[in-house]
Amino acid sequence: MDGLSATELLREREDAPEVIVLTTFDADDYVLRALRAGASGFLLKDTPPADIVRAIRAVAAGEPMLSPTVTRRLIGHVTESEADERQRRAREQLDRLTEREREVAVAVGLGKSNAEISRELYMSVATVKAHVSRVLEKLELNNRVQIALLAHDAGET
Repeated sequence: MDGLSATELLREREDAPEVIVLTTFDADDYVLRALRAGASGFLLKDTPPADIVRAIRAVAAGEPMLSPTVTRRLIGHVTESEADERQRRAREQLDRLTEREREVAVAVGLGKSNAEISRELYMSVATVKAHVSRVLEKLELNNRVQIALLAHDAGET
């Protein structure tokens, strides 16, 4: 089986491990499929070993990690022809959230940490974590990267 299928199977498990995709493929479709399948990171095989170790530590701490090349390509992805349909679907999903959950989801989409969200929205870090958990559950997502993609697709970030 390929890495995308393996990622999907792993992320469907009850106590799913975090996944970093390490590959030679940096095609937009492949990157997006990996992230939508639940990968928390996406690195190219030419990534220096020290950066791979940093990525593992960041993902283990709950932070997403994308190689700079992938990040640039994802930013360019916004202009694709499917953007309108993707935006409509993303907005429909965000509409299922309470106002507070949506605020937290948008903040996650802006790359803010739980502590930053806590300060900006005047709530405890524990409350932020609870909101993030509810967003993940309600929208059937696996991790913060998927929340960020959804907020971005909806045009909220």
